[in-house]
Amino acid sequence: MDVSVVVLNYNTREHLRVCLRALRAEISAYAGPEIEVLVVDNASSDGSADMVAAEFAWVRLIRSPRNGGFAFGNNQALPHARGEAILILNPDTCMPPGGIAALFRKLREHPEAGIIGPRLLRPDGSMHLACRRSFPTPSVSFYRFSGLARLLPASSRFGRYNLTFVDADLAIEVDSVCGACMLVRREVVERIGMLDERFFMYGEDLDWCLRARQAGWTVRYEPSIVVQHQHGASSRQRALRTNFHFFRAMDLFYRKHYATQYHPLLTGVVRTSIYAALGLAMCRTVLTSPAERRVGF
Repeated sequence: MDVSVVVLNYNTREHLRVCLRALRAEISAYAGPEIEVLVVDNASSDGSADMVAAEFAWVRLIRSPRNGGFAFGNNQALPHARGEAILILNPDTCMPPGGIAALFRKLREHPEAGIIGPRLLRPDGSMHLACRRSFPTPSVSFYRFSGLARLLPASSRFGRYNLTFVDADLAIEVDSVCGACMLVRREVVERIGMLDERFFMYGEDLDWCLRARQAGWTVRYEPSIVVQHQHGASSRQRALRTNFHFFRAMDLFYRKHYATQYHPLLTGVVRTSIYAALGLAMCRTVLTSPAERRVGF
């Protein structure tokens, strides 16, 4: 088996149906890598799992007993994945024809790369900036929190959070790609372990990429492969809870990877800033309409 595609679903039945139809077309129409598809349903209440069982019998369906989050859900499938590479794919994505084959080819062309991610586009055609980014060190996060990243996106110093100073058409090594669509070499998983389930949602992709880089692999962004992403299809349904998990993930990532590197006073400032930003995000969510709500800062 060349590629195991793992799709984690939680109450996004219609997005999942569209995603699986695209994957079926990919498998049927292209003489490329051998592909298997595993769907993990995180205890959805919208009939998603039954839909998969009824309409996509060729998919391996795993019914999780509970919604334990993104890392927990994907980890249900990883021990069963047989591929040389594992594609973590959100159900609110649409893979282009030949997209999986192209990603797999790039992985083989770059043996130093442990993880590869494509360009992600939002419904309006804009790029989802999280598809290539730097690790949120205190300085990088400060530039983002303070607004300097937005004011000076072309600056190599202030634009590091989303690498806005780098040509979006340039294939480059990055710190991290987005967990909505990331191809991971099996050897990486065997070496560094599965996703950290302490991250309920958000942050687990950053953590995986950091651990892969610490183990000696690189992480690549490949813009020639373009994947459509209905960003936030599930999270907007629970904006308050999602914002909580976003900022909690920031705190966990900092404590796990950076707290011992910096003075305790700076750690106190960083953590206070994170939860102050959470408070502002909660207020913003309450005061805006559901269509205008967003996650993060």
